[in-house]
Amino acid sequence: MPASISTTAPLKNSSPSADIAILYEHPTWFKPLFAELDRRGLAYDAIRADTLVADPSAPWPGDHRVVLNRMSPSAWSRGGAGAVFFTRRVLEHLEAAGTEVWNGTAAWDLDLSKSSQQRLVEGLGLRMPRTRVVLAADQLPGASEDLVFPLLVKPNIGGNGLGVTRVDTLEELEAKVADGSLETGPDGVYLLQEYHAPKGGFVTRVETLGGRILYAIRVHLGETKTFNLCPADMGCRIDGPARQAAAGAEHHANDARVEAITLPPEVAAEVESIARAGQMDVGGVEFLVSERDGQRYYYDVNAMSNFVGDPVETLGFDPTAELVDALEGRFWVDQKAA
Repeated sequence: MPASISTTAPLKNSSPSADIAILYEHPTWFKPLFAELDRRGLAYDAIRADTLVADPSAPWPGDHRVVLNRMSPSAWSRGGAGAVFFTRRVLEHLEAAGTEVWNGTAAWDLDLSKSSQQRLVEGLGLRMPRTRVVLAADQLPGASEDLVFPLLVKPNIGGNGLGVTRVDTLEELEAKVADGSLETGPDGVYLLQEYHAPKGGFVTRVETLGGRILYAIRVHLGETKTFNLCPADMGCRIDGPARQAAAGAEHHANDARVEAITLPPEVAAEVESIARAGQMDVGGVEFLVSERDGQRYYYDVNAMSNFVGDPVETLGFDPTAELVDALEGRFWVDQKAA
C-alpha cells in the first residue's frame, strides 16, 4: 500500500522497527524527550507536523504502536497556522486506521478552543472566570455589559499567553477596539473574560500523565506583566544566583519563579477529572485562588504542556523520564501481548 503521509524533512531515527512516533513542531521544546529516548536506545520517529504530506486513502506509514502528539496550537504564531489545522486531519486519519494516539483528536480539539475548555470545566461543576465568546472586535464592548472589570481579551486559540490583553475599564476596551490593537488567533474568535488577581501572588500549574497527577508547581508571579507562564520558556527559575544565571538573561525580565508543591486531595481529584474528561494523555491544568472572592478558578487547560525547566532541581525527579517510562511500558505490554 502507498504511504498515506510522507514528510518533506527526514524522520529522525527513521526505522521500519520504530514502535514510537512523536508528532511535533517546535524545534527545541522536545530535545529532552528525544535525548531520553536515545539514551534508552528506543527506536522512534520524530515527525515534524509542518512537513507532512497526506494521502487520505492510504494507511499511516510504518508500524508505530503509539503516536504521541506534541504539536502545539501556538505554532500559528510561528507561521504554522496551516499546520495547526492540518494536525487535526492527521490525528483523525491515524485514529480511523486504528493507530493508538496519545493526545488525539479529543485532546487536540480541547487545546484549540478555550471556549471548549470553559464548557468542559464548568460541566464538571468547577469554576472558570466568567467569559463571553465574541467573533468581531467591535462586539467586545457590548459583550462586557454584565461582566466585572478588569477583563482579559484572549484569542480563542492561544498558547504561551499570546495576545492576552488586560483592560481595566470600558473606555480602555473601547479605545483598544478603535485602534485595532487587540489580537486574535487563526480562527478569528475572541474571548472576553473576567480577570481575577491571584491571592498570594501565585498561580498553580499541574501536569498530568495518563489522567493522574505527575507534579504540581506554584508559579510566583512577582512583578511580571506577562501572561506567558510556560515554565519551560521562563527557565522555571528558583531562588539562588547560580540557578538564575543558568536561566539566561532573557528570563530575568520575567520575575516569576516556581516551587514544587503537593496538592490537597480534593484539588488533585478535580485536576484529574479535567484531564480525564479532556482525554489528555499528557497535559497541564492551571488554576488560581481569587483575591476578589477567595474561590478557586481553573483558567487554562493545555494538552500541549511543557515540563518545568531544570526538573530535577525543581521537582526532585525528571518528568520526561516518567513520560518515556509510560511510552516504553505501553510498548512492552503490546509486544508481550503480541
